[in-house]
Amino acid sequence: MKFVTKKIHAFLDYPVAIALMVLPFLLGLGSSNPLALQLSVATGVAAFILTLLTDHQLGVIRVIPYKFHLIVDFLVAIVFILAPFILSFEGLDAYYYWINGGAVLLVVSMHKPEVAIA
Repeated sequence: MKFVTKKIHAFLDYPVAIALMVLPFLLGLGSSNPLALQLSVATGVAAFILTLLTDHQLGVIRVIPYKFHLIVDFLVAIVFILAPFILSFEGLDAYYYWINGGAVLLVVSMHKPEVAIA
């Protein structure tokens, strides 16, 4: 069942980007590898900029096609799922990335295609 519309996705983008920047500090990420904190913050900044530039309801400068935004989200999910293995994240550092990667993958996979009206 696909129910995540372009509008719903747009409203999720900013809070998720901010959470990626703030949560690593609140949770104390980086105990197994400092990159656990830095990767999330950098991804949050990039996600915020991507959202500002995406062609959807909450985009400010709508120059990036929404489909490209979805591809970037999918790639971020894959990176987040693989990062603990590649960068030797352990404990909370690893769980943070697996949970976030899984959540993003779920949202992207539940995206409802837009119906073109001719």
